[in-house]
Amino acid sequence: MTTITVEASELTRIYGGREAVSNVSFTLSKGEVLGFLGPNGAGKSTTMKMLTGNLAPSKGRVKICGIDIIENPKEAKALIGYLPEQPPLYREFTVDEFLTIAARLHRVNNQHIKKAVQVAKERCGLTEMGKRLIENLSKGYQQRVGIAQAIIHNPMVVILDEPTVGLDPIQIRDIRALIKELGGEHSVILSTHILPEVEMVCDHVQIIHKGQLVFNGAIDVLKQQRHGNKLLIGLNNPPENDALLKIAGVTGIDTLPSGLISVRYAEGQLPAEAIVQAAVKSGWGLYQINPDQTSLEEVFVQLTFQEQGLQEQAA
Repeated sequence: MTTITVEASELTRIYGGREAVSNVSFTLSKGEVLGFLGPNGAGKSTTMKMLTGNLAPSKGRVKICGIDIIENPKEAKALIGYLPEQPPLYREFTVDEFLTIAARLHRVNNQHIKKAVQVAKERCGLTEMGKRLIENLSKGYQQRVGIAQAIIHNPMVVILDEPTVGLDPIQIRDIRALIKELGGEHSVILSTHILPEVEMVCDHVQIIHKGQLVFNGAIDVLKQQRHGNKLLIGLNNPPENDALLKIAGVTGIDTLPSGLISVRYAEGQLPAEAIVQAAVKSGWGLYQINPDQTSLEEVFVQLTFQEQGLQEQAA
């Protein structure tokens, strides 16, 4: 039995007569990592602020573990850990001092504060950093401190807004591993504009564009959209296009700048074997044949372009 931790219904936020977020609905279950993906300005941060109760929706509602965040804000917010895009750090404090204050603000029992700080530091790789001033830490470690304050009270839901922006590759790898680990015990919402990040750490993905959801599904569904009906082949002695077009199932040919050939084929057809046989028989010198995958970036562009086209038609 799944436990629904976040339920957003028709979230809408209007600024100056314009809908920055429009009718966004979704649910999240315990143990899931949801990637909330979109270009800068798409409405991600606005949605995160509504989910955490920092911004009231113009329309719609948010429930955290069944508790309405507008009707019962204290009870709902107590179940959330939040890292905004700009980590809320007091840089003149040591890590231990800051996390102790965060624990008190989250109403951790005084008897349990020391233990809560130690556990948060261990989970975020900060065990040796307790006496260090936050301002003297690298940006990667400051980001870890930001995540530590978000989980200090062991919340049901952890919301992270662009947690890897500005980090170097090693820091990004470490933060992604931490997010993956958090997903084992919490529900995690990860807001980002980085496609590979979503692919690496998320179970479920939503893509927002101009305030509207253009994709909502499992990460595997998004990956499947990369597998179009195309083959990528390399031939030392390529024939005229007509020779390839005569092969059953082949519907189109594109010669790429690299010299490779992209072969489009009809739905339900797979002409790979026939191409191999023809290449051997005719001496085309086949040295490569494999599925021509669309990059996740191209899938994203296609999804947002389709949505933009639909909006223009509606107008």
